[in-house]
Amino acid sequence: MNINKGIIPPLLTPLHADRSIDFASLERLVDKLITAGVDGIFALGSSGEVAFLSDEDRGAVLRAVVEHVAGRVPVYAGVIDMQVNRVLQHVRQAEQAGVDAVVATAPFYAISGPMEVEAHFRAIAEATSLPVLAYDIPVCVHTKLIPEMLVQLGREGVLAGVKDSSGDDVSFRRLVALNRAAGSPLVLLTGHEAVVDGAFLAGADGCVPGLGNVDPDGYVRMWKAAQESQWDTVRREQDRLAALFEIVFQPIAKVGPAAGVGSFKTALELMGVFESNLMSAPLAPIDDAPSREAIASILKAADLL
Repeated sequence: MNINKGIIPPLLTPLHADRSIDFASLERLVDKLITAGVDGIFALGSSGEVAFLSDEDRGAVLRAVVEHVAGRVPVYAGVIDMQVNRVLQHVRQAEQAGVDAVVATAPFYAISGPMEVEAHFRAIAEATSLPVLAYDIPVCVHTKLIPEMLVQLGREGVLAGVKDSSGDDVSFRRLVALNRAAGSPLVLLTGHEAVVDGAFLAGADGCVPGLGNVDPDGYVRMWKAAQESQWDTVRREQDRLAALFEIVFQPIAKVGPAAGVGSFKTALELMGVFESNLMSAPLAPIDDAPSREAIASILKAADLL
């Protein structure tokens, strides 16, 4: 299978009050994304709170998403864990669920160097027939993936693509150039929300935006405009989405996923897609009135509420 280009949102994982998976809300979100025209769905990424979910819940989410998507778009599964043996257990689970590709970070917790990181991805690819995407997110795993290594693994067919959430625009530009010079063996996806126009200009093949859970239509419009080189339209759409992205800066006394993913969940609750905005333990939901009112105001300004 070829990895799709375009807009592939990282699916949020809605929860009930007892922190069990809210499958009805999950299905509503999946339908919202597909109706908007997304090119794929990435389940169990950072926005899906993969680091907080039990193995049982991970499997349940994948089975539910694959069943509800029913082949309408490809489903990519995060198989994120500390070391390769754990990752391979998630790969088996993803295969059994029927996903179309898997997404893995560099190993973490135990200190690893470039040789270990390369061996990690090779071991994953050797263990599955599914396409493997590398997830570059050094803020979480404390390792920056090297562009030369990624392109070499692409040349060899070890990797099919890269989701770049590194925040390193220079490195991403180098990755695009090296990949193009090698015949573009990798599909290169930016994982950012507010600078996607720049990534598209640089040569990104698509975007995996957490904010795309809230407004998938905007990202789909931006991607289509980029494909037609309508850069004024791309810039205007990005400006609108950057204004919407301000929701992540509204929560009071929240940082990291509690602010970012929490604001996305709060937005979807206010929009009637989610039953609640509850986060995985120990993260607290956004439940104070000033934060919620600020998010609602931004949603109204974007004509989403």
